[in-house]
Amino acid sequence: MAQEKHETGNSTDFIRSIIKEDIRTGRYGGKVITRFPPEPNGYLHIGHAKSIVLNFGIAEEFGGRCHLRFDDTNPLKESMEYVQSIQEDVRWLGYDWGEHLYFASDYFEKLYEFAVDLVKKGKAYVDDLTPEEIRQYRGTLTEPGKESPYRNRSVEENLDLLERMRKGEFPEGSKVLRAKIDMAHPNMNMRDPVMYRIIKAPHYRRGNEWCIFPTYDWAHGQSDSIEGITHSICTLEFEDHRPLYDWFLDQLGIHHPQQIEFARLELTYTVLSKRKLLELVNGGHVDGWDDPRMPTISGMRRRGYTPEAIRDFCNRIGVAKANSVVDVALLEHCVRDHLNKVAPRRMVVLNPLKVVIINYPDEQVEEMEAINNPEDESMGKRKVPFSKVVYIERDDFREDPPKKFFRLAPGREVRLRYAYYITCVDVIKDENGEIVELHCTYDPESRGGWSPDGRKVRGTLHWVSAKHAVPIEVRLYDRLFSVPYPEADKEGRDFKDFLNPDSLKVITAYAEPGLAEAQPGERFQFERQGYFCVDTRDSKPGKPVFNRTITLKDTWAKIEKAQGK
Repeated sequence: MAQEKHETGNSTDFIRSIIKEDIRTGRYGGKVITRFPPEPNGYLHIGHAKSIVLNFGIAEEFGGRCHLRFDDTNPLKESMEYVQSIQEDVRWLGYDWGEHLYFASDYFEKLYEFAVDLVKKGKAYVDDLTPEEIRQYRGTLTEPGKESPYRNRSVEENLDLLERMRKGEFPEGSKVLRAKIDMAHPNMNMRDPVMYRIIKAPHYRRGNEWCIFPTYDWAHGQSDSIEGITHSICTLEFEDHRPLYDWFLDQLGIHHPQQIEFARLELTYTVLSKRKLLELVNGGHVDGWDDPRMPTISGMRRRGYTPEAIRDFCNRIGVAKANSVVDVALLEHCVRDHLNKVAPRRMVVLNPLKVVIINYPDEQVEEMEAINNPEDESMGKRKVPFSKVVYIERDDFREDPPKKFFRLAPGREVRLRYAYYITCVDVIKDENGEIVELHCTYDPESRGGWSPDGRKVRGTLHWVSAKHAVPIEVRLYDRLFSVPYPEADKEGRDFKDFLNPDSLKVITAYAEPGLAEAQPGERFQFERQGYFCVDTRDSKPGKPVFNRTITLKDTWAKIEKAQGK
């Protein structure tokens, strides 16, 4: 599959500066080989998108290649479902790894050979301490650790024990292989880290072939080396692990990629911890990993975000060395900006109020010409039916309008978009005093929404013909959390305490008839309401379900809030 060209990030960021210098000096023979190495233990989220755009983007920019490698070293948490979802997400974002799809589990034999090599060099040993004892022996940031009583076993004994570990002779958790470095090292990662542990569970790819599995820290750097990676781009939490990765590579004397760390993405009104996202899924707080409220790529895709918008967002925030929190409003802006260009317009009334045009012929139906997208004339026009009874938004009428309210009110004239000028002449209420119907007159000379005498009106309303309106299910999604920093509560409350109870509302709306045939994944702007996408999971032929992707900027809502309405 040919890879499309993308706009890339800031060409002056520190990572690209390092790579440019490496190319200039001929390091790695001028090659640029990056990788995106997810663990297949969950679905990718917007933070991973930043890494995908960075790694694939750099490879594309410098004429190199980017590998997709699954670091699948923990059989207890990984599955083929996650592997497939990750591949789908990377492809959807617009990137292709070609023939360079790899799995750390394919390197298990080579990694084991590397481990045997370290044991033979006296640089690794089998330890019988329990996991709790290992933690106790490790020391603290201010106190050195102490050596395990098994640390000085002979090379022969360690080789024998390691081979028997591999054969499954010992109970799970009874032994580990550790690197022999320095228990007093100021970097905790260098205090004899665990390389292998016994896990008697089937691996989703290797079955029961192995019962000892490499730790992430042991497998990661060597996997990069095996693949010939030149620039191993990681997030900042791996900065303290770099000395360990360097130590392993140097002791083995194998190809040594350069690790470069950058700040991971943090986003307001969001959690990006894979553990916490799994908690939301397993706890039933959301409807799966692809719930449109989730910050997962699959959730954003189902909600209607575009890959172009996500790539634009990732390039705008760039890469830096210092951690910071990005306002989710920037991501929302990128989504609006792209959808404004590509989404066809349609008229949909979410909260209908009936309007009877009393001087319009009872059985007459006209077809009004409506623009599909004013940003793109090539998208053409469509016909929309108009009749005596229409629905407008209930919020577009005020019986006692406040100052600066330019929509419909008693005695006031407004424009029905693409149709006519109408004037409200009567308000019909039920026995409880609730408004149930408006009676209006129309100006037959204003067809198309323009007055022949040049008079102007301040308000333009969208509408649908009641006779032709199609009822549709609309899911009004909002931010999943009600506070900007749900993970940073100083009072010790759980992040789930800040879930937004209004993050989803399901309503029946009324749409112009053409939307009945909308296809899963299609995106639209509902005029004056926001951007919506046809749900890819729950929609059925002739019965599309629409997810709200993002709202439009509503200046009137701000005015009402300021006025205390």
